[in-house]
Amino acid sequence: MRIAVFGTGTVGQALAARLDELGNEVTIGTRDVDASRARAAAGGSSAESFGAWLLGRPSIRLATYADAAATSEIVVNATSGQVALAALGSAGRENLVGKILIDISNPLDFSAGFPPSLFVKDTDSLGEQIQAAFPDTFVVKTLNTLAAELMVRPAQLASGQHTVFVSGNDAAAKRTVTGILKQFGHTDVIDLGDISTCRGTEMYLALWVRTMGALGAELFNIKVVRKEQHDSRLLAGLADLTSAALD
Repeated sequence: MRIAVFGTGTVGQALAARLDELGNEVTIGTRDVDASRARAAAGGSSAESFGAWLLGRPSIRLATYADAAATSEIVVNATSGQVALAALGSAGRENLVGKILIDISNPLDFSAGFPPSLFVKDTDSLGEQIQAAFPDTFVVKTLNTLAAELMVRPAQLASGQHTVFVSGNDAAAKRTVTGILKQFGHTDVIDLGDISTCRGTEMYLALWVRTMGALGAELFNIKVVRKEQHDSRLLAGLADLTSAALD
């Protein structure tokens, strides 16, 4: 598939690299191509700059938002929530018509410091705002409850046996996105319903941030355990006890 990934940060890089590894034709979308190529690592750290990262992946193309969207079948929004609508607007509404837009952004507001608050919540969500702004695009919210590494390689934690969610108005679009998630290695994908259900996953970030602080780490996730799973484990445990008693 031809996939555009908007955003040159940690999340965008992780998604672009994994999608490329899986055999897709990947283009990273950015506001200013030359500036992105030349950008040094943030804060002068020793971390690899985006320019160096891109040089090491010659099969990944860098283009403007509009060019990336126009030449792709699926668009992934991995920009900061604060600039998500502006970035998508730069892509041009006509370049997003009829396409699946995988939205990974979160409405985080750091204006008052850390931990962040949410600039939209309760009765609305960033996912809904994006869908309203682009009514002819199939918006699917997913992966916004995970750190970047776990988004694309969930088997790093508990062999991938943890939960990820999808929200969106179009069933076919959600099936396509679920297929991509399974290629990443996700084994438990829950369809929450229409795009309004992403209010829940976006507001989960308040708990996620505080859990990260308590653990001092980002590599964690939740697992939704169904009653059926509990019952099957109970039966397996009883079978083991019975076998031990007979022995």
